Amino acid sequence: MTKLDAKIPAGPIEKKWDQHRFDLKLVNPSNRRKYEIIVVGTGLAGAGAAASLAELGYNVKCFGIHDSPRRAHSIAAQGGINAAKNYPNDGDSIYRLFYDTVKGGDYRAREANVYRLAQVSNAIIDHCVALGVPFAREYGGLLDNRSFGGAQLSRTFYARGQTGQQLLLGAYSSLCRQIGKGQVKMLPRREMLDLVVVGGRARGIVTRNLVNGKIESHSANAICLCTGGYGNVFFLSTNAQNCNASAAWRCYKQGALFANPCFTQIHPTCIPVHGDKQSKLTLMSESLRNDGRVWVPKKKSDRRPPAQISEQERDYYLERKYPSFGNLVPRDVASRAAKEQCDDGRGVGSTGLAVFLDFEDAIKRVGKGTIEEKYGNLFEMYERITGEDPYRSPMMIYPAIHYTMGGLWVDYDLMSTIPGLFVLGEANFSDHGANRLGASALMQGLADGFFIIPYCMAGYLASTKFDKVDIAHQAFKDTELRAQTQIKKLLAVDGKRTVLEFHRELGLLLWEKCGMARSEAGLKQALEKIPEIRAEYWQNVKVPGVNEDLNQSLERANRVADYFDLAELLCRDALERVESCGGHFRVESQTEEGEAKRDDEHFAHVAAWEYQGSDKVPLRHQEPLAFEHCKPTQRSYK
Repeated sequence: MTKLDAKIPAGPIEKKWDQHRFDLKLVNPSNRRKYEIIVVGTGLAGAGAAASLAELGYNVKCFGIHDSPRRAHSIAAQGGINAAKNYPNDGDSIYRLFYDTVKGGDYRAREANVYRLAQVSNAIIDHCVALGVPFAREYGGLLDNRSFGGAQLSRTFYARGQTGQQLLLGAYSSLCRQIGKGQVKMLPRREMLDLVVVGGRARGIVTRNLVNGKIESHSANAICLCTGGYGNVFFLSTNAQNCNASAAWRCYKQGALFANPCFTQIHPTCIPVHGDKQSKLTLMSESLRNDGRVWVPKKKSDRRPPAQISEQERDYYLERKYPSFGNLVPRDVASRAAKEQCDDGRGVGSTGLAVFLDFEDAIKRVGKGTIEEKYGNLFEMYERITGEDPYRSPMMIYPAIHYTMGGLWVDYDLMSTIPGLFVLGEANFSDHGANRLGASALMQGLADGFFIIPYCMAGYLASTKFDKVDIAHQAFKDTELRAQTQIKKLLAVDGKRTVLEFHRELGLLLWEKCGMARSEAGLKQALEKIPEIRAEYWQNVKVPGVNEDLNQSLERANRVADYFDLAELLCRDALERVESCGGHFRVESQTEEGEAKRDDEHFAHVAAWEYQGSDKVPLRHQEPLAFEHCKPTQRSYK
């Protein structure tokens, strides 16, 4: 068996998942209580997986870095969740959602995985309604829909601008029910430090208690990693401060291949940077592009207030360049277009690194009350942060690092290259190709957690003979020692620069050399500079306090140590992929009109990297991508 056997089922794409579910072995209900499963992460993928597996009768341990599962970062998603219900009767279908997703990802995702995602999307909505999620409804009582980037129809279900929060509360209620029944043991304020592999299989994890610093071991028959993406490697991103990549990175170092790390998404609708003291950026939902019009002054360096710039002096550049999709082009296209305008001197605001998102026409058309009903909490958030009222003056927005399409490689069963290690949600690479369509992150997390992993987990457990392994096994002791050694090493440096300083320096380097646009020269410069910053980190970082206590500086120091290695892999992957696709834009590969130019002959594959050691170059594997239904063409939204 090859290392990258995706195990895609045979047969017509419409029947692959149904047939595969039938072919997977089952675990007798009375035998399920014999199995222990660890779920790391409590977002939509993690909470969904823990709740559904516990409901089936498995014994589940669920780990989260927060004091409560409902503080997972899924709560920050605002705009909505896609599904192919076709309630507006505007031409949607499972096949069209599948097609839009493959095309939106610039033909760099597996067709089989994407079709399954579209296939289960409708069941997600029904399930969430049953959980009590208060989706918006239209006058007739049906669930309402709105549009998102990359689609010419309305398929996004939403709960004002709080969709992620409401969905997470629904999944959390299911999780709490299983905690109450004793099927889930919830362990909050724990951070996964490493994966324990015994006999080539994932059999447990080592964690740090974030309150008292205690290193703990936990064994299981299988692990579900649901720890989100790695956007915070860039320092400034829309992710929460605690979002990190350490759990996935430690699994990579234990043998799980890391796929497409250069596929990072730039979100076009974020509040611009206001100074050099910011620690994160704030996302304004993509749903705002339903009613907001994006524009810049036609005249360069025009810093007049927007009210003083007449209609004839404005350039609604997305509507001009992409008339078919207008302001609802996919995120990568909208982001590059905004950068293009700012680079050309038409940016607005004090820095010139912003464009306007204007609701004046929408308010005139439907009234302030309707806009307030749709986006009120988002407008309020914008005003609190910027001090400006978006009902009276346009929002100012600029692209920022948001989602990561890359992640640990998984096969059709969501299993990594380490048997027994399943990877769900944003932590895996599987569904979004080189660019994620808006409102599809929540869809993937819930699909993986509620509707896919219960079948795939049973198939693995029922077909595997397990040796008795508990935390007394030497592998757990060795893994604990490895984690403790790194912590002691960090505390012993006692240098002069803070972890924050190093993280900011690394993030700025990545943003400049491997952010909105990448070049061969810039990537090579980054690959020379990152080892220098990392070497200084291990000689001059200051980590105050001790391990045996609450120590957030130590938490961050551990994560930033991994970011150096991840950043290097990210740049290496971007350098090897000599094409532009989705969120990966190589300046050497663009059309005459400045659009992304793919190279399907040489790069229609997944690049999956295998760790070879701290002093060795990782090995690049390829999984060819075959397109039987969505034939690759030059993406056009005009």
